Amino acid sequence: MTVFITRCCRKSSLATVRWARELWLLCVRWFAAGCLLLSCVLLSNTAHAAQSSGIDVRKASLAAVEDGYLLEAEFDIQLTPLLEDVLHKGVPLYFLLELEVTRPRWYWANEKVASIRQQQRLSFNTLTRQYRVGAGALYQNFPTLAEALAFLSRVRRREDIEPGALRKESTYMAELRLRLDTSQLPKPFQLNSGRDWNIGSDWHRWTITP
Repeated sequence: MTVFITRCCRKSSLATVRWARELWLLCVRWFAAGCLLLSCVLLSNTAHAAQSSGIDVRKASLAAVEDGYLLEAEFDIQLTPLLEDVLHKGVPLYFLLELEVTRPRWYWANEKVASIRQQQRLSFNTLTRQYRVGAGALYQNFPTLAEALAFLSRVRRREDIEPGALRKESTYMAELRLRLDTSQLPKPFQLNSGRDWNIGSDWHRWTITP
């Protein structure tokens, strides 16, 4: 009787060990699969955030009007979460619009016809809960950030280019971009500025034939 009981316990112990090992391996597989899935989600969210923030030029044109030249442009502006956070804490954001017009010359360096800069300021009033976009002494208030960015994204202004500066017999190259002017940020932010701060469009180039 004693021998029979001992053998039964050994078989039972081996089965228990085998079952525990299989359960442990199954848990390891599920844990590894969960980690892989989580990594994929995090990478996807990071890539999406990188793609959804920044500045892109949708369209731009420079045309002669009665007393000068009219610049019309449209941008897509998406702030990073960090920029939205500092904006809502009262730090204004300055955007710099840059326009270059040159006349290509095969025999010499390109002739610069115009080089224009315009700065616009985006701020948030924590008391009134309103956003403000201003250029110089002019400004306009908006109830939401989306409306303020939409206003900032549309450019329609006369440029300080002398009438007739673009001659009809010549071809010109125009370059335009919009970027966050990080030099206007408070000093601590300038020292720690990185990819989340340096948002701006690439140069958008097109040919002008008056």
